[in-house]
Amino acid sequence: MSQSPNAERQIWIFTQMLRIRTFEERVKRAFTEHPGVIRGHTHLADGAEGSIVGSLSHFRQGDAALATYRCHGYPLVLGSDPKAMMAEIFGRADGLCKGLGGSMHLTDVKHGFLGTSGIVGAGIPHAAGVAWAAQIRKKGNVVLSFFGDGAAKQGAFHETLNIASLWKLPVVFVMENNGYNVVTTTVQEDANAAAGEPLATKAKAYAMPGVTVDGNDPLAVHAVVGEAIERARAGKGPTLVESKVYRLSAHGNIIAPPGVPLHYPEHEAIATFGKREEYEAALRGDPVPRFRGILVKSGVLTAAKADELATRIANEMQEAVTFGLNSPFPKLESALEYNYA
Repeated sequence: MSQSPNAERQIWIFTQMLRIRTFEERVKRAFTEHPGVIRGHTHLADGAEGSIVGSLSHFRQGDAALATYRCHGYPLVLGSDPKAMMAEIFGRADGLCKGLGGSMHLTDVKHGFLGTSGIVGAGIPHAAGVAWAAQIRKKGNVVLSFFGDGAAKQGAFHETLNIASLWKLPVVFVMENNGYNVVTTTVQEDANAAAGEPLATKAKAYAMPGVTVDGNDPLAVHAVVGEAIERARAGKGPTLVESKVYRLSAHGNIIAPPGVPLHYPEHEAIATFGKREEYEAALRGDPVPRFRGILVKSGVLTAAKADELATRIANEMQEAVTFGLNSPFPKLESALEYNYA
């Protein structure tokens, strides 16, 4: 059984959640404060902080993680430099991938974050390959594969869960079900395209445990994913964890006509379905202030210390923005580097 995190670890979890939230807010603000500095699509994970940090709280040297395009939080928790991350999102040469990857393709191999993809579900089989390598090495390492609920309709999801179970690969599949695939709700999917609720029941077809957890509760995620990781390290194979969260931002930025600043629209719950009450309820359950309140009430953290953390993190992310804006653009000739035939 995974042990409950002590007070120090709980403060670490809250700190990382707050770092993700502040980083995402600075990315969102960049669209209006610095129009045109971010090109292409950018997808935020505000609302999923408890799920991300609760899962990665068990990460150790030699483990690996792969994620989908909503990917800023994972490398931040694993130790990536927020300056290099922001520079990458801004398409600058000092970025994690030298400005060649952008928001949807962050990679930091040094810290165990092996990359992302803009293709739904594409990283799931990659995670199985990394887990197979870990199994061969026999060092007890595990792989965490993060993806959204929409990936459950992809062939890569089903094929990979099947082989991961057959070979007892040390991989934990973390499905972050945020309730919306762009403007399609999971309720609509259950009726038309993806039968089975909760989605964790899909694990039964592949003879592996399937667990649904409240992704707004980082300690619950810590416990559930911790058990799955212990199982994987012991050679007992994979687990599918469905972490239910609520994406607080829109699916992604809008590509506006030339001369018009990119911006984030209202959340799909409001803009598409008129569900303002649903969205406001999600805001009231926001995992970051919710966990802050829990820690303060329990005496693990004082309100003054929480405020101090917020100020320090705000300064950290402002430094990241400044660094990104001052970083040079990649040279034209770099377009032919890192290409392999």
